[in-house]
Amino acid sequence: MKLGRGTSWFLLAFGVWSWFIWISFVRNLTRDASGLAFDAAGAPTGYFWVHLALAVVSFVLGTLIGLIGFRSLRVLHRENDRPRGAP
Repeated sequence: MKLGRGTSWFLLAFGVWSWFIWISFVRNLTRDASGLAFDAAGAPTGYFWVHLALAVVSFVLGTLIGLIGFRSLRVLHRENDRPRGAP
């Protein structure tokens, strides 16, 4: 399967966007003062662990999706650099 240039850029942008959003989210989660992420003793709550797991899964998926887009763009770039008629 071959991806188009627009699709490849979208996948790469999605990967970068995922990292940006989830890094911000984890930073805010660790600084939570509302009592949702940490109890009165300062121990992490279920809310913290569930949302940390969501962030980790999103980091992994964002990385994989971004890598697919990046690799596709590399292939498209190589194909455009090849002289016409070359194998």
